[in-house]
Amino acid sequence: MSRVFLISSNRATEPYPVYPLGMAVVAGALQSAGHQVRQYDLLVQGEEPLGAALEQFSPGVISISLRNIDDVDSFSGEGGWYLQQAKNLIETLRGFSAVPIVVGGPALTIMPEAIAEFLQVDHAIIGEGERSLPELVRQLAAGESAPLVIPRTSPLTGDQFSAPLFDQSLIDYYLRQSGMVNLQTKRGCPFCCSYCSYPHLEGDHFRVRDPRLVVDELEGLTRDHGVERVFFTDSIFNDPQGHYLQLVEELLRRDLKLRWSAFFRPQGLGRKELALMKRAGLYALELGTDAAADQTLAGINKGLRFDEVLAVNQACLDERLAAAHFVMFGGPDEDEQSLEEGLRNLQLLGVSVVFAFSGIRIFPDAPLHLRAVAEGLIAAETLLLKPAYYFSPRLDRQLMENRITASFAGRANRIFPPSEGLKRLQVMKKFGYRGLMWDQLVRFPKQRR
Repeated sequence: MSRVFLISSNRATEPYPVYPLGMAVVAGALQSAGHQVRQYDLLVQGEEPLGAALEQFSPGVISISLRNIDDVDSFSGEGGWYLQQAKNLIETLRGFSAVPIVVGGPALTIMPEAIAEFLQVDHAIIGEGERSLPELVRQLAAGESAPLVIPRTSPLTGDQFSAPLFDQSLIDYYLRQSGMVNLQTKRGCPFCCSYCSYPHLEGDHFRVRDPRLVVDELEGLTRDHGVERVFFTDSIFNDPQGHYLQLVEELLRRDLKLRWSAFFRPQGLGRKELALMKRAGLYALELGTDAAADQTLAGINKGLRFDEVLAVNQACLDERLAAAHFVMFGGPDEDEQSLEEGLRNLQLLGVSVVFAFSGIRIFPDAPLHLRAVAEGLIAAETLLLKPAYYFSPRLDRQLMENRITASFAGRANRIFPPSEGLKRLQVMKKFGYRGLMWDQLVRFPKQRR
């Protein structure tokens, strides 16, 4: 048995604090393998008590979870880049302990070799950590050698995912701050959006968990931890095969009285499905709309049309479910005509919320990366550790941002730039709102009696 000190390095709170589910999942796997674990969340506990916590626990291995490289907001500049924070943390840890430092998580998996070299860690784990980290801990305890970068294991099936080991002190913090805890019902994504890292991170097909196991965990969260709201962190909750409906039926059967939300693809969702999910506790949807005109939807290979987005949005309005659309302007093939069409299209979404972004973060080897190189927007050798953004060469960025700002002016449910949304959320927190909070911006018309 080894003692493993796990650290969630995320300190971002935009748009709301997010429970460190990845750390909890790995903690569960380590405990199942017979190791003793301590979970430490920098957002909750801060850096000041870290030395004392390490001394008290006396670990044989320190493992750090990296959730994000940056905040993918082109307005943020250096302040939105998180790797320097992580590097500073590792230097601090070296002053407290000489044990091996391991890093993993989705951010690491995007650029494993480059990030491992930048952070100067002892080992870096690519992909899922449920098997890799317990095995690495075993090797280190046995005095065996291990490479700097630990390659991916074969993909786990849904039934092999580790159950999260939730920490009550952390849950208490997130319930106070955001009112909810996270859970995952499946991994992977079969869609090929040109900018997206999900297929690289989790695979290009869905690996679905048994709905009964998921609801068992939800039941435990409500019974043992006082959780009343959950956010499902799947890449897409509404898979085209309909597995998500089996989970919804199990939620209805158990009657947990949970309220929940998730990421949805704005395609193939009608009132029937939404009404069923609403009965099961769905109260709001985050929609990956991504672009506002068919021209730009095609440019990012989204695989849907804006009339499909409108149909899903109308079904949400008809069911009085709050919906938020996340839209990126300035992507491939964007020009003045598609910009104006997109702004008109967004007006058709009515009381639903829209979060708009300027430009698209470029990740290594994604189709968007190859296009940006081909168009001369970045050099092929650009490392991309620091964020670079794709802006269509057909459109002036300043003109685009001015038009978005003018179109959104005076509307509380139209948010641009993203930092404007954070300001509004902070105001609502002062009035005691918890949960997603953007759903408070949706004002449905009063129903006639």
